[in-house]
Amino acid sequence: MSQIHPTAVIHEGARLADDVQVGPYAVIGPYVTIGAGCVIGSHAVIDGHTTIGRNNHIFSFASVGQAPQDKKYAGEPTRLEIGDGNTIREFCTINTGTAQDEGVTRIGDDNWIMAYVHIAHDVRLGDHTVLANNATLAGHVHVGDWATIGGLTGVHQFVKIGAHAMIGFQGHVAQDVPPFMTADGHPLAVRAVNLTGLKRRGFSDERLALVRRMHRLLYRESLTLAVAIDRIAALSEEAASTGSALSTEAAADVALMTEFLRSAERGIVR
Repeated sequence: MSQIHPTAVIHEGARLADDVQVGPYAVIGPYVTIGAGCVIGSHAVIDGHTTIGRNNHIFSFASVGQAPQDKKYAGEPTRLEIGDGNTIREFCTINTGTAQDEGVTRIGDDNWIMAYVHIAHDVRLGDHTVLANNATLAGHVHVGDWATIGGLTGVHQFVKIGAHAMIGFQGHVAQDVPPFMTADGHPLAVRAVNLTGLKRRGFSDERLALVRRMHRLLYRESLTLAVAIDRIAALSEEAASTGSALSTEAAADVALMTEFLRSAERGIVR
């Protein structure tokens, strides 16, 4: 039995794995590649130079791979790359990249992208993220692995959201949000460590204690950002001086935080 509905419009140049399911009235353009196990819902439109990995479910009325909403865009063959195991719900819009960046919008693996989410040009979305209904990512936004972005949240262009961070409902995100932190309110502020999320992901007591300490250095000790970065970077050496050493994972958490803070061109939410 064919898994492509007879009313679907699929360009002869599109490349679909044999078991891809395509619902009624879906439209798939000439430069689209779709991997095994994918399900494309009714009325979805997939266009542009778009590559979609395995086992993705794109629901009805999603618009994937259309041209970026950027007045500088002049028809360049920019791309959209989507990994494996993503859920993209109804009415989501995901655009290709622009020549002013690397020319590609990238979405990783196992992301849960809820209805009406907008992912603009040149966004980098990591793995295992959750984007709640109506979250809007402007151009060039970077989102780290395991981040959660609350419903009706708007993220300003070029902002970075760190791994394991959580943005509350209806956040207005105009500066970078460091890894492991929870931010919400108007104006947006970091409130605490995302302990619930970290515990769900199996963080050890050592890692949780270290994340709490990084939070204190950033937000509770009235340090300048430069001094806080140096103090956080020194945590690994400090542990060694006591005759112990951080675990590989804990040391990686410190490195993740310091690298993020040093690359925060827009400043961080404090």
